[in-house]
Formats: sequence, structure tokens, C-alpha cells
Amino acid sequence: MKFGLRYCNTGAYVDPAKAVELAQAGEAAGFESIWTVEHTVVPSGYGSTYPYATGGKMAGGDDSIPLPDPLIWMAYVAAATSRVKLATGIMILPQHQPAVVAKQVATLDYMSGGRVLLGIGVGWLKEEFDVLGVPFDDRGRRTDEYMRALREFWGSERPTFEGEFIRFKDAYCRPQPVNGSVPLIVGGHSPAAAKRAGRLGDGFFPARGAPKELFDLARSTARDFGRDPNALEITVSLPDDLDDIPALAALGVNRILVPVTSMAGLAPVVKTPDDAVKWRDTIEKYRDT
Repeated sequence: MKFGLRYCNTGAYVDPAKAVELAQAGEAAGFESIWTVEHTVVPSGYGSTYPYATGGKMAGGDDSIPLPDPLIWMAYVAAATSRVKLATGIMILPQHQPAVVAKQVATLDYMSGGRVLLGIGVGWLKEEFDVLGVPFDDRGRRTDEYMRALREFWGSERPTFEGEFIRFKDAYCRPQPVNGSVPLIVGGHSPAAAKRAGRLGDGFFPARGAPKELFDLARSTARDFGRDPNALEITVSLPDDLDDIPALAALGVNRILVPVTSMAGLAPVVKTPDDAVKWRDTIEKYRDT
């Protein structure tokens, strides 16, 4: 079992010094990864329903909360660490031009020694799409295509792609990732997200709980598309009771994320960098689960 720290570019860790302190403490304690979250803009008074809170609004009650760009935040702490993986959980992929994403992510992966995990999702905040000038209704198809395009940029000797939303021929995008690609982890709690993970992802990250029916759907979809279902890495939230971790391992869960702030309505478990260090024994206890 691997452990990560969740939503690290929020709350107190918007501050550069505290961001580095958290990343270094997490690395020293044995956390495998640190995870960020993205909203480029949060339009005031948005009407879209936030899917992870009963009130339909993001935690904090303030549309103007500071939220650094995840890739730039990750690049900043990458320079102060050497082992911990750098993950987005998630980047709203259909909002971005895929060639730019491919370049930025591959550069960060190359400069950090192959430490990037790219968690992606389709997004829920229509008003944000409107500000960015990106259609909301086709975001699922756009996400599927962009995932394929990223892999082409990262892994092909002469990247060429012909799709509905992006087309390119012999479009060199260098440097390429250290390991030939960057893992694409599909976030979301819906059947559509589980199927996307099975068709195209290297991993699956339901936003809440450990929904066995979605794990099964992701794996059966992978099998249907001729992919190895056991190669799909599953990431979940920290359970309320640590004694439930062996049961999660039995479900095939590979990684558990521990919240560090109240972002997304989660109660922070690691409230300070010192708390991260105190997790060393817990990580060692469950590492081989």
C-alpha cells in the first residue's frame, strides 16, 4: 500500500515556504506522493452543483480562495525534494490545449527525474468552462481524445494524430517523459469515469470512498478493451478507521490519500508538516498490506 498527501496546494500550503516544508516532511515520512487540485478560475456565485458536498458548493464558502496552478506549484516543490511523486488530483484536462499540457508535464517529469503522475478529470463547473471559452457539453469526448493525444506526444518518435479536436503530423514535443510516458489517472465517482479509466487510464481515483462496483466496472472495461485489468492502479481516500486498510488492499486498492486541508469538504488528518512525520510508523505498518 502506498500513501499520498492530498490537496497540497490549498490552505496554508499556498505559502511557498510552508509548501516546501510540507513536501519535505512528507518525503521524509515515507509518503509516496503529494497531490494537487485545479481550478483556473472560480466564477463568483456559480450555479453549478459541486458533486462532493450536500450544499452543492466547494468547502470554504468563498469563491475567491487562493488556489495556485498545480503544475507550477509542483515544479516549485520538486526542486526542494528528490523522491516524492508529484501528482494532480485532478487537472481538468478538457480545459487545456493538449500540446501545451504535453510539453509542460513532460518537462516537469524530465526535470524531476520521472516523478509526475497526471490525474485528470472532465470537470463539473460549467461557469469556469464559459470563462475559458471551452465547450462544456463535449468535455467527455474531448477528455478521451486529449488522453490519446498526450500519449502520442510523449511516446511516439514522430508524433502524429488525427482527431475531432486536435490534429498534428510529425509534431516533435521534446523532452519526452523519463519513462516514455506519464501515468494517466482518471478521477471521478461516476460510471463514465470508471469506464474511461478502464479504456484509457493507468489508474482510477474515485473522489470519495472505495466503491467496489466502480472498481469492478473499470476492470471489466479494461478487459473488454484488451487491457490488463490488474495493471489499473486504484487510489482512494483515507478510510475513517485505519483498521479498514487491509480490506481495501483486498479490493485491489494500491494507494490511500491523506487530506492536509479541508478542501473538498474533507477533514484534515495531517494538519501540519510535523503531523506528516508522525505518520512514518503508520506507513511502515501498512506498506506491505
